[in-house]
Amino acid sequence: MNTEAVKEAAAFIEGKLDKTPAVGLILGSGLGVLADEITNPVTIPYKDVPHFPESTVSGHKGQLVIGELEGKQVIAMQGRFHYYEGYTMKEVTFPVRVMKSLGISDLFVTNAAGGINESYEPGQLMIIKDHINQMGDNPLIGPNDDSMGVRFPDMSEAYNRTLIETAQNKADALGLKVEQGVYVGNTGPVYETAAEIRMLRTLGGDAVGMSTVPEVIAANHAGLRVLGISCISNMAAGILDQPLTHDEVIETTARVREDFLSFVKAVVKAV
Repeated sequence: MNTEAVKEAAAFIEGKLDKTPAVGLILGSGLGVLADEITNPVTIPYKDVPHFPESTVSGHKGQLVIGELEGKQVIAMQGRFHYYEGYTMKEVTFPVRVMKSLGISDLFVTNAAGGINESYEPGQLMIIKDHINQMGDNPLIGPNDDSMGVRFPDMSEAYNRTLIETAQNKADALGLKVEQGVYVGNTGPVYETAAEIRMLRTLGGDAVGMSTVPEVIAANHAGLRVLGISCISNMAAGILDQPLTHDEVIETTARVREDFLSFVKAVVKAV
């Protein structure tokens, strides 16, 4: 973990801002539309930020959008980095460190995920109440920088209970059917086999994806409050008799755009 690189990236971004962001937003596949709602935006391509990786996945614009959303100063990642792109866990989580350095206290992490729980349906939103790390790696492996967090961080409340309660209340007020479930993080880039989905259901997983877990671990290490939201973009392998494609993921997230926007904006306003 290179603290100097974090400081350099944060200083570059800070030089373009008039106000300190309070909330960080990581926007997953097809969910970057939320950044378009930010007013008085400062937009910075990832390639311009010192030491930042570049997003290589369709549906991820690859830029920071910083400004005001529902009265709060926010910094949004319009597209994220994935382990399967060949980045290390420390590279995947580098932006979390930078956002913490910029002053955020809350991190909202969103993703598109496959539904493991058979009561779910495509287009549904799920508040993440816990996760299972199936990636076989961890961004905290290696020397620990005590200035960034403790050597052995507690993960018993990886997703902040107060934020979960706030999100559920806002969903209810909007009349949205939002589940609370366990997210399983796999490496990808392949979708799971039907047998793997049966295993993950046995382990207690409700949704599965290829992101989120590394960022949430780093955020907890950094002392940030975390809220996770999954858009169930498709049912996982073996539930419906059809192949899985990334196009389906993008199509589904586009279909639920209005619900997603109104939900996340209401939560941002309330925190």
